[in-house]
Amino acid sequence: MNASSVIFDPAFDWPVLWVAGAVIVALLLFALWRGLKGWALRLLGASALLFALAGPSLQMEDRAPEGDIMVAIVDESASQRLSDRAEQTQAALDALTARVAATEGLELRVTRMGDGEDNRGSLLMTTLSEALAELPRDRVAGMVLISDGRLHDLEAAPELQAPLHLLQTGHEDDWDRRLTITNAPAFAILDEEQEIRLRIDDMGDAPGTESVDLSIAIDGEEPQTYTVPVGRELALPITLTHGGQNVIQFSTSMEEGELTDRNNAAVVTMNGVRDRLRVLLVSGVPHPGTRTWRNLLKSDSAVDLVHFTILRPPEKQDGVPVSELSLIAFPTQELFMEKIDEFDLIIFDRYKLRGILPASYLISVRDYIEGGGAVLVAAGPDLASAQSLARSPLGDVLPGSPTARVLEEGFSPEVTDLGDRHPVTRGLEDFAPEDGWGRWMRLIEMTETEAGMTVMSGAGERPLLTLDRVGEGRVALLASDHAWLWDRGFEGGGPQLELLKRLAHWMMKEPELEEEALTAEASGGEVIVTRRTMDEGARSLTVTRPDGTEEDMAMEEVAPGVFESTFATGDVGLFRLSEGDQEAVVAVGPASPKEFEETIASEADLLPVMDPMRGGAVAVEDGAPSLRAVQPGRAAVGRGWIGFTPRGAYVVEDLRIVPLAPAWLMLLIAASLAVAAWLVEGRGRRRKAA
Repeated sequence: MNASSVIFDPAFDWPVLWVAGAVIVALLLFALWRGLKGWALRLLGASALLFALAGPSLQMEDRAPEGDIMVAIVDESASQRLSDRAEQTQAALDALTARVAATEGLELRVTRMGDGEDNRGSLLMTTLSEALAELPRDRVAGMVLISDGRLHDLEAAPELQAPLHLLQTGHEDDWDRRLTITNAPAFAILDEEQEIRLRIDDMGDAPGTESVDLSIAIDGEEPQTYTVPVGRELALPITLTHGGQNVIQFSTSMEEGELTDRNNAAVVTMNGVRDRLRVLLVSGVPHPGTRTWRNLLKSDSAVDLVHFTILRPPEKQDGVPVSELSLIAFPTQELFMEKIDEFDLIIFDRYKLRGILPASYLISVRDYIEGGGAVLVAAGPDLASAQSLARSPLGDVLPGSPTARVLEEGFSPEVTDLGDRHPVTRGLEDFAPEDGWGRWMRLIEMTETEAGMTVMSGAGERPLLTLDRVGEGRVALLASDHAWLWDRGFEGGGPQLELLKRLAHWMMKEPELEEEALTAEASGGEVIVTRRTMDEGARSLTVTRPDGTEEDMAMEEVAPGVFESTFATGDVGLFRLSEGDQEAVVAVGPASPKEFEETIASEADLLPVMDPMRGGAVAVEDGAPSLRAVQPGRAAVGRGWIGFTPRGAYVVEDLRIVPLAPAWLMLLIAASLAVAAWLVEGRGRRRKAA
């Protein structure tokens, strides 16, 4: 294919030539006004001169035409795997390939699109923009999307003067039910009612059901079922009973004809937290450790501390009236009888029997422990005396009995073999300074009993810290009142703050310090499962996937008493885990995947993009459309056909340029015309003179 055109290469910039032309026109007008006879010849001469200065040339091109391109984006996201949409997609692609192959000068470029990362949904426009970036824009004659029409990146639509069409999968009578969490708090206060909002909607050609059964399960336990209305937002009260992660699953059953049950369930993960930790500290004798306990508890803004200190023993007789011993009367009966269950932890710091707390109060404390409370006894020499708490009703639940011997000698506390596996003392050695922990200078000798776990030992490997569970509650016995030496940095100190904080949290049943626990965390495409146990031996994890299949896998011991197992998963949903008598659940994937927010096929989302590009939507179930070439600006879609706009792109294989006005020739013409004009004007003047 050959093509010719005239091009210019001016000797001066175009504004200079335009000014010169304007001057020539002005002079010619002046010549006309004066009646000069040679003005026409002067016009031709000036024009020849300007034409020569413009540098005209004839450009001849040998062009090789290039074919047009039809771009096809094939949607293979999760929603395209519903019903028979995958078969429809393949059939539409095969038909389009055949139509393009039968059209001369048109070729097909196919790009496939999967699910967007990080739950971004269907990125049709992003995929189209990336495909166009790799193609010459002047050859793209049309674009086709084979999809259900649902997308989540309309703002990324490219600008291109070529028709955009949708070959829409799905069926006109499709319908689906969707459960959506509209509002759910990330945290909830234990034992307080929280509100989760959700709604259930029927989409498409639904059967018109007014109510459905909604199942609610917490941490994989037996679900409870309620009948709720369809198409209305529901406010459901939820009360969390344990701290840490709580997995709440909502689901409705799948009905006949429904597209999918993937959006019939939603999972909410809520962390249970305590509102305020109420601690009662009972100090029997003022000593340096009292301030240590008080500073520790007051440093946490979430702790409400009630401190009961006995500064003046009853046997002291100094004549001071009882009414002047304190600013207010301490409400012992109210604290130890009426409101004792409101405390999360009670600490007896060097307390001994003096008649201030009668036996009935201590019986109440024992019942408080058995009912689920927590008591920590930080013992001093008084525990080995006749006034020892071990001789009170509390002695029935203490994990050990004093021998009445107090060892006044220096010793360095050590973590026992059992303590290496216990969350309270596991890894405490990591906090040791280079020279090791500082010494304590006093130890109350205790007899070892079968009850309880000794996690730290003192002089002669005697029990130092013993933990025990009594009924529903917990008891800890620290057989020394010299923990404060670590806080003061004596001989380098030690992890006093870390130890006491862990101890308090274990007693208040914080999930991260449970000895026997199975936890799981989903990160990316992996699930990391952690098993904490006091038992030794190999552990085997059973994983139940969302589809009901089970898999057993070994767990590796990564620290004393800590086993881990990691497995990859492409599934989305609720995984059930079990190891021994421990069970856990973990939700993998988003609670509401974008791919299943709208599952009914529709072209509505794409109309703002297709209309300006003169394209449209054709249902695949109505048959494969034919292809037509349409001119720019004309409608490119009709009944049973879609159009493309030929772009006429080409490649120049050879280029020749021939000057149209050689300088010497144009100068000769201009000079000849100027002389002719002078002769004509001279003859005219002679005639006028005669």
